[in-house]
Amino acid sequence: MQCAGHRQESVDDAAPAHPGVPHLIVLCVLLIAWFVITVIAWFVILFTGSYPQSPLPFALGVMRWTLRVEAYLLLLVDEYPPFTLE
Repeated sequence: MQCAGHRQESVDDAAPAHPGVPHLIVLCVLLIAWFVITVIAWFVILFTGSYPQSPLPFALGVMRWTLRVEAYLLLLVDEYPPFTLE
């Protein structure tokens, strides 16, 4: 039974997902990996005195990607961020 002037919402009327959601899902996984690599790198620095060069491109790529997605979500840029660590 419907009231006059009231229409029943359907699935088609649901709000579309924000375009940044796929980036947030991938970034959650990448940030967990970044955290693990950073902790390991901290121990390497502790014992050798220098930052290991092999995880550096990955760590920088994750930080750059995070910054691009944050800038997009905060409406600082209009360009949709690419799915890349470069």
